[in-house]
Amino acid sequence: MRGHASPFDAPEGAINWRIISSLWPYLSEFRGRLFLAMGLMGLAKLANVTVPLTLKFIVDHFEGAGTREVLITVPLALLVAYGLLRFSATLFGELRDAVFVRVAERAMRRAALQVFEHLHRLELGFHLSRQTGGLSRDIERGTTGISFLLRFMVFNILPTLMEILLVAVILLVAVGPVFMFTVFGAIAVYVAFSVWITEWRTRFVREANLRDNESNTRAIDSLLNYETVKYFGNERFEAERFDQGLAAWETARMKNVLSLVLLNSGQALIIAAAITVMMILAATQVAAGTMTVGDLVMVNAYMIQLFIPLNFLGFVYREIRQSLANIERLFGLLEKPVKVQDLPGAPDLKVTAGAVRFEDVHFRYHRERSILQGVSLEIPAGHKVAVVGASGAGKSTLSRLLFRFYDVDQGRITVDGQDLREVTQDSLRRAIGVVPQDTVLFNESIAYNIAYGRPDATPDEIREAVRLAHLDDFISRLPQGLETVVGERGLKVSGGEKQRIAIARMLLKDPPILVFDEATSSLDSGSEKAILAALNEVAVRRTTLVIAHRLSTVMDADNIVVLEHGRVIEQGTHTQLLAREGTYHRLWQHQHERASADPEMAESPQQPISPS
Repeated sequence: MRGHASPFDAPEGAINWRIISSLWPYLSEFRGRLFLAMGLMGLAKLANVTVPLTLKFIVDHFEGAGTREVLITVPLALLVAYGLLRFSATLFGELRDAVFVRVAERAMRRAALQVFEHLHRLELGFHLSRQTGGLSRDIERGTTGISFLLRFMVFNILPTLMEILLVAVILLVAVGPVFMFTVFGAIAVYVAFSVWITEWRTRFVREANLRDNESNTRAIDSLLNYETVKYFGNERFEAERFDQGLAAWETARMKNVLSLVLLNSGQALIIAAAITVMMILAATQVAAGTMTVGDLVMVNAYMIQLFIPLNFLGFVYREIRQSLANIERLFGLLEKPVKVQDLPGAPDLKVTAGAVRFEDVHFRYHRERSILQGVSLEIPAGHKVAVVGASGAGKSTLSRLLFRFYDVDQGRITVDGQDLREVTQDSLRRAIGVVPQDTVLFNESIAYNIAYGRPDATPDEIREAVRLAHLDDFISRLPQGLETVVGERGLKVSGGEKQRIAIARMLLKDPPILVFDEATSSLDSGSEKAILAALNEVAVRRTTLVIAHRLSTVMDADNIVVLEHGRVIEQGTHTQLLAREGTYHRLWQHQHERASADPEMAESPQQPISPS
């Protein structure tokens, strides 16, 4: 997913402190909640470490009391305190989680929204090459990782360190320095072993995530192309490819689990050895009379109580390493440079007439391949200009540059004299409406897809757009009418119906500048006639750029521009260009011959889009 080095990248095996420090803004939004949660955490740990000490006093009292005096002499307050301390440790921990939950959930929300908005700001080239399945996995795992990291960095690692310090101090005062140093030694061995093994097995976590992305990408890509799979009967082929990805993921997961077994076994051995050593020391001193039975019980309770969170700390450290890897990929997305940006303080585009000019425009998608080479053309206000040429000539690139999906390498594009790079993208795109060659709809209702042109439109305005786009008859035959769901990418409606929906959407937007990017090239002749009739009405008194393959659809354009290898080689009216007997004439003759040989094409419409 990363095409360049990110400042969030860390050397293999190193903790990425840049990522950890970048999480502070998510915490600072709710500082009050953070400090309250940390206060509750401190109270919970204080209560927790006091429990074994209280238990020691109770045992010592039982050891020193006579049999008949036990029930009378054991202070009731001490027993009640023991129960209250246990309850308080749990209660304060739960209250801490309740206070902090807003911080963690808001962090997930903000991070997901931030990435979503950033992805929409990236240029078209990124989205043409992205892998949707893997991208969605990166966002999902990254946002979940942020929540995990915030919770456990603040409420597991810090509290555990605090608890270790408190227990060490109590052991030093109560039973001597030998026990304190034994605890520190055991913890040092435990932490060193956990870190060493975890760093070693992090590569298996990364590999498992990578294989998961790959298999998910294959699955989504195959399902999105369901019809193509069926056309060629390649269900078995797709299943085998998917299973190959799953097999690689299975192997990576197996390595991950087996390495986890080694880690858990080693940690358990260290814990058992440490507790055994501590109990031997305590038992020896009890036998020598330098410690009480209560001291022995206290030491045992502290060791068990200490290694339970420490054992959990091993799990947390493993999860933190995995979360850091996931967050690194998420933040890597945020580090993708936005190549098309508004200038600081850029004004909105002011459309007075709607005249569009391309002035000596040069552009290339890649360094080694030039697309446009000095293209100059003008679309006067209220006029229609058509751009024609062979595939790969650069026709659709003009519309992408007009929308500022990319910025020109050289030259400029203006609307009413305003350079597109000097106005806001939002105002520019509000002024332009498009009917693309391949209309992709949202998996929502027809009404939703039409209203996408202006989300605040009223139901009456939507119905008027439906009428103007000649969708009335089609919608009236649907049981659910405008509420009919069109399916993913609009697959439940025909090409002609999708184009009509696109026209209705554009009519609702009501922009002064229109772009028809081969809007009828993929339709049959019957659908094309209907769509052209609708476009003919839409284009009235608007500045219109028509990118066309079928020359018969642009015969009456005010100006026809012929592109070849990214250069304007001819322009003029249909009649003028035919008279020159140049490239346009050859294209016309070629299409005319094909139309004569193909009855379907022979019926292709001779009623081009008219501006007035």
